[in-house]
Parts: sequence; C-alpha cells; structure tokens
Amino acid sequence: MNNLLNLLRKNARLSNAELAVMLGISEKEVAAQIEQMEEDGVIRGYTAVVDNTIADKELVTAFIELKVSPKAQSGFDDIARIVSQYEEVESVTLMSGAYDIAIKITGDNLRDISQFVAQRLAAIDGVLSTATHFVLKNYKENGIIMTDEEPDERGYVSP
Repeated sequence: MNNLLNLLRKNARLSNAELAVMLGISEKEVAAQIEQMEEDGVIRGYTAVVDNTIADKELVTAFIELKVSPKAQSGFDDIARIVSQYEEVESVTLMSGAYDIAIKITGDNLRDISQFVAQRLAAIDGVLSTATHFVLKNYKENGIIMTDEEPDERGYVSP
C-alpha cells in the first residue's frame, strides 16, 4: 500500500494498468487497494498542482500564522474548524513554535487577503494575533519543481 501511495503522490494520473505494472500486481488489486484507501479516508481527494504565475498572474498566495487561546474542551480544534470553512483557505495546520495555527490562502490581490485577515480571522473568538507572509516566488510545490530555469552548472565557489 505504501508503494502505491508513493506512486499516486508523484502522479495521480497514472492508470490502474500503469500502476499494476509498476507494482507487479494486477489492475484489479490496484483498483481494490485504491478503493479501500478512499473508503478508509487515507486518500481524501485528488488535485492538480497549478502554476499560478502562468494560469492567473494576479493571484496572491499568503501563509498566515495565528496565535490562539485554546478552548477548554476542544483545544485548537474549534478555531481550526472555523478557519477551514472559509473558501479562500487552502490548508490549516496545527504547528509548534511561536504561533499555533498556520493557514495557506489564495486571493485575487493583497487587499483581499488583508481584509480576510482583518475582518474574518481577527474576529474569531480566541485569535490573539496573526502574522501574514506573502509568497513572492514558488520554487517547489507538492514535490514538483515550479521553475523552468536551467540549473547553474558552474558550481559554488566559497571564499
């Protein structure tokens, strides 16, 4: 199952026939394993890795950190659940360190993201502070290199 998951992580568009050949099992076994992983919630969905600098040059991506006061009964879960409901939010993660929750968000422009932080996130009961970091350039996403630049073959010289 781990080998199948690794192949799907790299390319979820591989056919069951291709996966079967790569794994040395039958197509029927591949289909059954994938179906079982979907039923068990191991596989939650399939997505495309999109280069927004080509698809929509105006989109802005930001990482937002939240410092929150956890609730007595649910800890960080209630706030994470609320944040997860917003359509703009791509991911919500509980983190260690100075901030508790990390959010990845995409908006049409800087103002949209700023308003989202000020009007939606800051208004959530228990959110103590936020820190917003805007993405300037994306080099790698989900294991895929996002730049078409040729690697510098000259090597590095140190003083």
